[in-house]
Amino acid sequence: MPIATLTLNPAIDVTYDIDRLIPDYKVHAAATRYDPGGNGINVSRALKRLQVPARTFCVLAGETGLFLERLLQRHLDDPAYIRIAGETRINCTLLEQASGSQYEVSGIGPHLGTDRLDDLLDTFVDYVGEGCGVVTGSVPPGVGPDVYAQLVGRIRAQGGRPVLDAHGELLRLGVQAHPFLVKPNRYELEQLVGRPLPDADTVAGVLPQLKEYGINYWCVSLGGEGAVLFDGHRLWHARPPRVPVRSTVGAGDSMVAALVAGFAREMDTAEILRLAVACSAGTVMQPGTELFDPERLPELLQQVEVTVIDKRTRR
Repeated sequence: MPIATLTLNPAIDVTYDIDRLIPDYKVHAAATRYDPGGNGINVSRALKRLQVPARTFCVLAGETGLFLERLLQRHLDDPAYIRIAGETRINCTLLEQASGSQYEVSGIGPHLGTDRLDDLLDTFVDYVGEGCGVVTGSVPPGVGPDVYAQLVGRIRAQGGRPVLDAHGELLRLGVQAHPFLVKPNRYELEQLVGRPLPDADTVAGVLPQLKEYGINYWCVSLGGEGAVLFDGHRLWHARPPRVPVRSTVGAGDSMVAALVAGFAREMDTAEILRLAVACSAGTVMQPGTELFDPERLPELLQQVEVTVIDKRTRR
């Protein structure tokens, strides 16, 4: 089936390895990376590593957009662009070696007008058809918070499978349009339900209460606790392998890509979750916004523990 990702607010991701941040002093990087950024772009990059074809739709602007285009040519096959005025944003990640801390600054992005946006969305939806459309990430100035809800509804109406990974109003409005799959992290789910969810058990307890949204699958990423997957009837919890964490950027996007790949291949649900957690774990082992190494996946898959949760015991 056709698979497409949409990135309305892509970026160039710049990562600096530094010893430590010192207030009011210049610090020098020990290493610098430049990667194509944006959640949808990362999902497409991960899908390519899983050997699942996907078309990438995104927006380019200005000189930084030209640089991003060159980066994308190294990572993706035949992406589809529209070009607008302004400059593609630059995101910065600082990896502080002394403390092991990670600092992230995200740019704003250029204004995207209604006419250009409508053209891009129409092309994206037409390409998806009855396939899978992944809508994820932030939106630039000029784009309303209901854009993902509209896309989810349009893809559903034509028999496709919309996948949503967003936060805030984009998530709150998007889930009301009944996506096929939603992949919030713990914090995003807490904002949606309005209460703390301190561990995997409380997450598993709240997911059956969300059946009213009419969503086929919920997958909640939990960092070091792995992820919980709910299909409307059963709950699974996957615990990740113990791996060294270098950068968490792209871990959620790798999980989304693995979920999409698993459904495209019609894998068993537990094995889809196993693949998702293995890809996420493989990504946190990499520097900057680099994604998992496909050659390490067999080893990581063996280390992921997947169990069925009896929802009757959840509160």
